[in-house]
Amino acid sequence: MAHLLMVESWVGAMSRLLPRAIREGGHEFSFLTRDLHHYLRSAPEGAAHPLLGARNVLTADTNDLDTLLPYAERLHAALGFDGVITSCDYYLPAVARIAGRLGLPGPAPEAVENACRKDATRQTLAAAGLPGPRFAVCADRSEAAAAAAEIGYPLVLKPVDLCAGMFVRRVDDEAELARAYRAVEGFPVNARGQRRAPVVLLEELLHGPEVSVETVTFDGSTQVVGVTDKSVGGAPAFIETGHMFPAALPAADAAAAGETARQAVEALGLDGVVAHTEIKLTPDGPRLIEVNPRPAGNRITELIRHVTGVDIAAAAVDVAIGQRPDLHIRDTGLRSAAIGFLVPQSTGVLEEIDGADLVRKAPGVLEVQLADPGKPVKAAGSNNAYLGHVMAGDAEGPDARRCVEALLSELRPRVVNR
Repeated sequence: MAHLLMVESWVGAMSRLLPRAIREGGHEFSFLTRDLHHYLRSAPEGAAHPLLGARNVLTADTNDLDTLLPYAERLHAALGFDGVITSCDYYLPAVARIAGRLGLPGPAPEAVENACRKDATRQTLAAAGLPGPRFAVCADRSEAAAAAAEIGYPLVLKPVDLCAGMFVRRVDDEAELARAYRAVEGFPVNARGQRRAPVVLLEELLHGPEVSVETVTFDGSTQVVGVTDKSVGGAPAFIETGHMFPAALPAADAAAAGETARQAVEALGLDGVVAHTEIKLTPDGPRLIEVNPRPAGNRITELIRHVTGVDIAAAAVDVAIGQRPDLHIRDTGLRSAAIGFLVPQSTGVLEEIDGADLVRKAPGVLEVQLADPGKPVKAAGSNNAYLGHVMAGDAEGPDARRCVEALLSELRPRVVNR
């Protein structure tokens, strides 16, 4: 039995999948957070969040590395850890630093820091000669305006250190650029109380379908688990509206995407990680969007598990304790699995989601999770505002997405102003 230190977590799917994987692997974990209420608030009324079922629940300032590292040393001396883990992007660099300080398995801290900063990722991959969009890192609006004129519209503006598509916007002219830049400037501290870097990334807008490549790197070797496709909506934002695994691609395109992701992981110097690499399949070939050194969100890991039997969350636990993960594909009876998200289009309070009972009883459904009546609703501007999701599988071939889209069309949220 291994004992892991989990430092913070997202409060979505992975906050439940990772504790499950730890327990199913015969292990246990202690949970370290700066704000217990963040997790108490996210649990359904009358239920405890799974993270709070840890062997030990500890509090410390997880944002202050100078005090966190010596505190982790004292905890290690008393409790004895075999690995350190998190699912939250904002704490991946701290976890790598802790693992290095304690002499535990984990990727090089500098590699994780570069992967978690979109500007550093761009610069590292460009230096390695890997294909990506033309880009510029801008410290103020005048730099952004000059860079935009040089690269040419349309562009994508990105914060370098936020997640879930927050404040990522397509900009088609100088006025839209100024609005997008002001919006990012108005968010100087992230949701976990960390001060943000005062720079933005401008990128050439790439055209073509977007996919993600799920990989596991262990002992210097990267294995591609598969390629997931992505539906995007909500322009000028980039909101993920659904995914399917495996992506319905020609074999050559899937192989090219996988090889591009493998090269990106290697160029960043990542080892001992599960990674989720986003790629655009342009007419000129695969182009790298970003590399995330953690398991995919939005329940992509569950799509993979339903189709292949491979548990990506369990693989993340294994590599965190220095154990070779089991990535053998099994016959699950499904050939594809897809998820679709219910994206709100208006602001108000959710009164009801009509059609839910019909959808839950439909053939092929794997999961239906919908928001409860009374939930405050805002028109979506990122991947943080869904009203729920539907997941379905196809035992015959690549039709899971079509099934999910049909089911989503049956759901009709009633949002009222009060």
